[in-house]
Amino acid sequence: MNNKTNILVTGGAGFIGSAITEKLIKDQNNFVVVVDNLQTGSKSKLPKAKNNNLKFIQCDVNHEDEITSVFHTFSFDYVFHYAALVGVKRTLDNPVSVLNDIDGIRNVLNLSKNTGVKRVIYSSSSEVYGEPVEYPQNEETTPLNSRLPYAIVKNIGEAFLKSYKQEFGLDYTIFRFFNTYGPKQAKDFVISKFINAALNNQDITVYGDGSQTRTFCFIENNINACINAAFGEECKNKTINIGNNIETSILELAELIIKLTDSTSQIKHLPPLEDGDMTRRNPDITIMKGLLNEDLIPLEEGLKKVLQNTSFIG
Repeated sequence: MNNKTNILVTGGAGFIGSAITEKLIKDQNNFVVVVDNLQTGSKSKLPKAKNNNLKFIQCDVNHEDEITSVFHTFSFDYVFHYAALVGVKRTLDNPVSVLNDIDGIRNVLNLSKNTGVKRVIYSSSSEVYGEPVEYPQNEETTPLNSRLPYAIVKNIGEAFLKSYKQEFGLDYTIFRFFNTYGPKQAKDFVISKFINAALNNQDITVYGDGSQTRTFCFIENNINACINAAFGEECKNKTINIGNNIETSILELAELIIKLTDSTSQIKHLPPLEDGDMTRRNPDITIMKGLLNEDLIPLEEGLKKVLQNTSFIG
């Protein structure tokens, strides 16, 4: 008799997707199927499964014919829908590709409701908040006012999940990810980009005066909170901010990385981005803190962990 829990992770060869996969397969009662089109993900990020409980399938969730057979073959209990085109510059440069991700959301939800999936866990983004009108940014009270295609698609995804719950009874948990970093992150995200430049003593480029703030969450805190939320009853049909609540300016981040790497890099200022570079990020993480049995890792400590494992570069 098979007592295993079958779990699908879409986008599982990406940074956060591969990290959640690594945590899931540590429980030998979980059988995890990762699907990824490898457009931005990499098979090299996938963990090694000691218990033979991991299977990788290259496919694109935006193509119904490709993902349908995966659902019908494995009969999933839980689905982590993390597949998406990500990164501010990449999503600004490829707006139509971003909009195509709506097909993937629809495909995953239709197949989930038709094959008995217990819950869909969805990676949304802090971008849905747009330029907020209040701080901290709370899951219930901050208006969703972003204009960017990426943020709009994430917002649509959230609406899809709530609609499928209302109409078909399909349970969900939504994670709004704020800046998450760690080893294995692609080099076109701000921390890995800055570290890459600093290690090579190249100029670190900052948009505008660098006063825009972000809150940086180490991957371990993200994953532990998400695992506890995904399978717990109290987070069923809830939206949860996943991030840190200590604000750091982009200029401070660049200076800290130069210090930690003992680099001769110079900070160069570029004109501000026309759109997509919000002035502040600061989430209300009350729910997340309740999910964690650990302190949030401070930025300097997290950066040191990344520097001990620079496999993220490339």
